[in-house]
Amino acid sequence: MTAASERVEGPVADEATVIAARPATDGVPARSARPWVELAGAPSPAPFAGLPDRDLDRRELLELVSAVAASPQLWQEHVAYDDQNRHYVSLHRDAHVDVWVLCWTPANDTGWHDHDISSGAVAVVEGCLTEHNLSLAQPSLATDVAAGAAYAFGPDHIHRLTGRDAGSVSIHAYSPPLWRMGQYAVSPSGMLHRTSVSYADELRPLDDMI
Repeated sequence: MTAASERVEGPVADEATVIAARPATDGVPARSARPWVELAGAPSPAPFAGLPDRDLDRRELLELVSAVAASPQLWQEHVAYDDQNRHYVSLHRDAHVDVWVLCWTPANDTGWHDHDISSGAVAVVEGCLTEHNLSLAQPSLATDVAAGAAYAFGPDHIHRLTGRDAGSVSIHAYSPPLWRMGQYAVSPSGMLHRTSVSYADELRPLDDMI
């Protein structure tokens, strides 16, 4: 997986870094000026084997979710969909990283949130998600992330994920493992209010602003 990171052009941005984890089947209509780069090299057949005994950085998280995405035997049996309660299953958790498979319908919406002290990465393996990036001075930015794409972000990243397409599936990894997250509400005047929630709680919108 080392060769993959060598092909990423430009520095890892303060905001989410988005790259193509595998060739997209239907294209990725991005609405932001982020780099999209195809990763080279075959993923590891055992993504959880040989993980370092330390927290992972964003590039390592990106490589991990890309490897898990390319290993459907790890997550395919857990795929299920529910409009009312978003379906997700933990695939791996140790002292330094946790990995999840999440299933989406167009009715699923996380609401605005952060991941406390954890960096993270997301790889979409089926369908398409929309990532919303919060902007209080102007309309929030929306980026479609389709199957075959992945992105990584730091602990300062605030976003909102929605399922654009029915039957969407994504792989998520966080380091250090999630314990607490911040859930946000935005008042009509633009004031931001943060509530600390458990990683085990399903994220839901606390307001109607996107």
